[in-house]
Amino acid sequence: MAHSLETIAQQVEQITCELMERCQWTKPKLLIIGASTSEVAGERIGSAGAVEIAEAIYSGLQQASRTYPFIPVFQCCEHLNRAIVIERELAEQLNLTLVHAKPVPKAGGAMAAYAYSQLQQPALVESIAADAGIDIGDTFIGMHLKQVVVPFRASLRSIGDAHVTLAFTRPKLIGGERAVYE
Repeated sequence: MAHSLETIAQQVEQITCELMERCQWTKPKLLIIGASTSEVAGERIGSAGAVEIAEAIYSGLQQASRTYPFIPVFQCCEHLNRAIVIERELAEQLNLTLVHAKPVPKAGGAMAAYAYSQLQQPALVESIAADAGIDIGDTFIGMHLKQVVVPFRASLRSIGDAHVTLAFTRPKLIGGERAVYE
């Protein structure tokens, strides 16, 4: 592997901290993570999933969560219809629709499978409306973000060999030409 696992973890921590600095959340909100460990390793998405890369990504998120308030949730690959890995209690609190499957590296993706193994009571939900997101390797997390999505440019454009895109959301502006906004 061209990129060390330690470097990957540090890169994920760095971009997550940059995004959280921009968000300025005072209480924990949902952060959707989509990650192709294959792309991080320089391979085609879905072709070379690596649990050790997923572990490094997860570690970087854990480091950032020590400073910033966010709740990470993880998008599965298209083989599980991009379902979301989440703690069961949170899914129930948010009244989300549970679905039945257990992500594994070849059906769900290495990142989702690793995250599932780390949660106290893991569950899958069909969809979610997250407040911000990190997409590592062009996994297309947009379907799981609230409207209105605002792209965020971090100081890094890639994690390992994977293209990285970040976004946060804002309330819709309504009211037309007479409206006054803060």
